[in-house]
Amino acid sequence: MAQIVLFHSAYGLRPAVHAAADRLRAEGHQVHTPDLYDGRTFDTVEEGMDHRDEITNDELLRRAVTAVAPLLTDPAAPGLVYAGFSLGAALAQNLALADERARGLLLLHGTSDIREDATTGIPVQLHLADPDPFEPEDWLNAWYLNLTRAGADVEVHRYRGAGHLYTDPQLPDFDAEAAEQTWRIALAFLAELDAAES
Repeated sequence: MAQIVLFHSAYGLRPAVHAAADRLRAEGHQVHTPDLYDGRTFDTVEEGMDHRDEITNDELLRRAVTAVAPLLTDPAAPGLVYAGFSLGAALAQNLALADERARGLLLLHGTSDIREDATTGIPVQLHLADPDPFEPEDWLNAWYLNLTRAGADVEVHRYRGAGHLYTDPQLPDFDAEAAEQTWRIALAFLAELDAAES
């Protein structure tokens, strides 16, 4: 089974992240949920983004790297699957593209920019609202082209009418049908990664 690092969104390490981790663990996966906000959570995206800006993106990335480092010490261990929600998806993408042993990348509600010299062969699955105000169409098209040019095997799943962070039951964005479909597809993706490893 996969060893997954699951990063929270700008809202912080909310109950929905723990619930997602538990769902993945129920399928036999080992899941780590780093808290990059030192215990703070927020009720609005504005508050969460303000806190992110106070910390800075560079510091968040440093915290994410520090959280993952202990999981990379055993060269015989299987590579990690990186995953995240929104802001956490952007962090997961950055770490996965820098990790030569990464097994896969599961992006929920977010992406990040890609260096022109990036190279990777990892499978990538992205789940997004359609439309998503945080992921405009022109940005998403460029992201897809750049990632496929880098060598990634990319799947994109869009959910018409869902809110941005539609997998969190405690947020106004929540869409139960889209969330359930997302997890069904994501679990199949992880099962395929396991099958390819064995």
